[in-house]
Amino acid sequence: MTKISIRFFDDREVRAVWDEEQAKWWFSVLDIVAVLTDQDNYERTRNYWKYLKAKLKRENSEVVSATTQLKLLAPDVCR
Repeated sequence: MTKISIRFFDDREVRAVWDEEQAKWWFSVLDIVAVLTDQDNYERTRNYWKYLKAKLKRENSEVVSATTQLKLLAPDVCR
């Protein structure tokens, strides 16, 4: 069973999905980046994450994994 949840971090929404098979919560990186950068604009957050991910990859950082994206409704679609 897949559970979709909205969590709160610093009073901001963070989308989450429960993976029953792995018994883990998966969180939206974009939502977390938006909180950490104090950004309300979804497009700017996406662009920031895209730039940061590319920069980390160029620097051979292992912070960015080769995981696939989870399909979550974007905030501009949810409202």
